[in-house]
Amino acid sequence: MKLGIIACDILKPEIEFLTKDDPDFIVKEYLEFALHEDPPHMRAVIIETVNKYEGQLDAVFLGYATCQSLDGVVNDLKIPTVMLKGADCIEVLLTTQEYNAEKRKCAGTWFSSPGWALEGTNGLIKEMHLDSVEGVDPQFFLDILFDSYKRCLFIDSGIGNEEYYEQKSKEMADQLRLKHDCRKCGLEGLTTKIQETKELAKSL
Repeated sequence: MKLGIIACDILKPEIEFLTKDDPDFIVKEYLEFALHEDPPHMRAVIIETVNKYEGQLDAVFLGYATCQSLDGVVNDLKIPTVMLKGADCIEVLLTTQEYNAEKRKCAGTWFSSPGWALEGTNGLIKEMHLDSVEGVDPQFFLDILFDSYKRCLFIDSGIGNEEYYEQKSKEMADQLRLKHDCRKCGLEGLTTKIQETKELAKSL
């Protein structure tokens, strides 16, 4: 069985934790999370990236949720593909019910998974090109963008190095001037789809 992973690098910590010793995944390619800034372009890049492996892979695990522009994208792919279920990566990790519950607790919540914690505010600045205005501190724009936010919620996905990831998340919360909270989650949203990818390949 020859399987591939094409995924957003925000989910790389969790996906690597689950597949690092799996010999079936012979290709792993993580795409820059900043692609989300231009959803149509992100869709085009994902299609191009998956399709370049036509004839080399039996099936692909696409480590993306719907993410604004990816509804039905598997129909444009030349390799049998399984993608994640949910509006975004946080919903994949928390489940829809828990995601909505956390937003009800505090509508102004920034969700910080291990991948987001690693990117920190530098990732936000890069994604939104906040450093493109000469002579203006990017923090000025961050303060405006996060004015309505109240807390940063770290999602501990149980992949190890929890203290490190949580500390990075706290640093991000401090820079955004947000209260910092933490909660745990499972990885069922990912493990289910990884297994589906294997079953899809076996069925072909």
